[in-house]
Amino acid sequence: MGNDTEPLFLQIARYIQDLIVDGSLEPGSRAPSTNELAAFHEINPATARKGLTILVDAGVLEKRRGIGMFVTAGAREAILSERRAEFAGTYIAPLIDEALRLGYDLPTLQDLINRVAESRGMYT
Repeated sequence: MGNDTEPLFLQIARYIQDLIVDGSLEPGSRAPSTNELAAFHEINPATARKGLTILVDAGVLEKRRGIGMFVTAGAREAILSERRAEFAGTYIAPLIDEALRLGYDLPTLQDLINRVAESRGMYT
């Protein structure tokens, strides 16, 4: 999964969100079950359930009694909206803080960002 410092149930929620954002899970499609997630990631089913419950509470997944959890119609947009709202605080502020500690000025930091973005195919 992802961040080793993040609780497993949050990693599970983020994993499902990533599947929705990248289009692997489309609106109306069935999400992996608690047992599927637990077996695949070798975790306790209660941990997987807690991750799925977060997404149900957020309106990203809906429970259909007896058949599973399904992606809601506005799930992708809701996830993107939430992530965009958190982006600066989660990623940009720590980047700036570390750049300041390293003595980078803004033009140098911008150049580094541009080079990394280009290497990732952002400027093609």
